[in-house]
Parts: sequence; C-alpha cells; structure tokens
Amino acid sequence: MPATLFILNGPNLNRLGTREPETYGRTTLADIEAQCRATGARLGFDIVFRQSNHEGTLVDWIQEAGDVARGLIINPAAYTHTSVALHDAIRTAAVPTVEVHLSNVFAREAFRHHSYVSPVAVGVICGFGAKGYDLAIEALANKLGA
Repeated sequence: MPATLFILNGPNLNRLGTREPETYGRTTLADIEAQCRATGARLGFDIVFRQSNHEGTLVDWIQEAGDVARGLIINPAAYTHTSVALHDAIRTAAVPTVEVHLSNVFAREAFRHHSYVSPVAVGVICGFGAKGYDLAIEALANKLGA
C-alpha cells in the first residue's frame, strides 16, 4: 500500500489560471493537481489534494494528515503571514511538512516576508511556479527515504 501525502492549498488558489497571471502564471489548480498525482505515483505516493478558502477547514485537514499521512505539503497562501492556527496545527500534526509558494515571496511586499508556517516546516520552496509542488514531493520522498 503506497504512503499518503496530503497537499493542501489555501485561499484564492482556486482562482489560479486567471488570478494575477503575471504573478502566478496561467497554470490552474486542476493542472497542479494532475501534475502532483503524476509525480506522486512515480515516487510511490497516494496524493490527497485539497483547497479551501477557510482557515478552520485547513486546520481540520492538517490534523487529519497528522493521523494518516507520511507527509504534508502546504501552500497556505495569504494565511502564511497571519495564521498562528496553521502553525499550531502543523506543529501538533508532527508530520514532515514542506511549505510551497508559487511566487518568490521575498521579492514581493514586505508583509509577505514573514511566515508563521516556516518555523514548523522541514523546508520551504518558493518562486518556481507550479514546479515547486513537484520539488516538494521529491524533497519529502528524499526526507522519508522513499
């Protein structure tokens, strides 16, 4: 039975492809999901891929990941910079977590330079667009010895 990775996406990422394409590109969240499923299958992982605009829903899913997954990839989007709740949920889940951002947050507004998620993640990937998700899956596979 393959190991499971949760890939969670925060607010407004359901609008990828049309939302600020000069910053986020034209790739849709459905495109990213298909890409993640292919990369996961190649590396022997089942992928649970979800998106929510609601912080509490993301917390519930992080807790679920802590119960059943080998690893977690999260693009917390705007909650990166505001959510102690996501920080606490990831810390409590105690599952290796990679934080992903499509854009290079450090080349953007100053308020985007702080992350509440980074201190509880094993790594952060930003600025490589949709490819960052593949890099995160590969990094977790390496971390987990898969």
